Amino acid sequence: MIKLVSVYKEYPRSGLALKNVSFHLRKGEFAFLIGPSGAGKSTVLRLIHMAERPSDGEVRVSGYSSARMKRRDIPRLRRRVGMVFQNFRLLRDRTAAENLSFALEVSGARRGDIKGRVQRLLAQVGLAARAGAYPDELSGGEQQRIAMARALIHDPVVLLADEPMGNLDERASRGVFDLIRDINSSGTAVLMATHDLELVRRYSGYRVIELSEGAVVYDSEVADAVS
Repeated sequence: MIKLVSVYKEYPRSGLALKNVSFHLRKGEFAFLIGPSGAGKSTVLRLIHMAERPSDGEVRVSGYSSARMKRRDIPRLRRRVGMVFQNFRLLRDRTAAENLSFALEVSGARRGDIKGRVQRLLAQVGLAARAGAYPDELSGGEQQRIAMARALIHDPVVLLADEPMGNLDERASRGVFDLIRDINSSGTAVLMATHDLELVRRYSGYRVIELSEGAVVYDSEVADAVS
């Protein structure tokens, strides 16, 4: 599903962001990617999403490899990898339904299929009644649910979530996380970056991969295997 093999990422001004990072996320698995700000969590997600390429090493995602991937292959990869951000990234001048419709239109979906698909996605995230609301009329939790619906447009095999509850209150955070768990239960693998250790403790039992200064310093799967 996702495999990072001895991955390094270096930036001209800031230096090494990732150092010899290796791990494997399997089909349908859920894992927290934890660490303080600047540890490299977002960099890992960008490499998996192929927004960037590693300086050394290889990133493999659902049959695609960073070492061999052509630019024209990236849109096909991103149909298999959904991405959710902390700041929602919704179009402010479009309703919830129009945000989803636009994402389908630019990906080349058939016009006759768009309305039904949008309705199903809104129902999936529990916001069918808010289809006509603009982002500024939605709560933070509702905006994040729309962002998640957008990430699910192509039925991805993996969902990447970069601090998805970072701008939400506790109640909204619980609702969004419950939705992420439901998505995972349906068979979609999830890799969720967070610095919220209380969240990780609250939902113990999931795999935890910890980064510090760009390196993997703990992987509960490895720790369990050793113990």
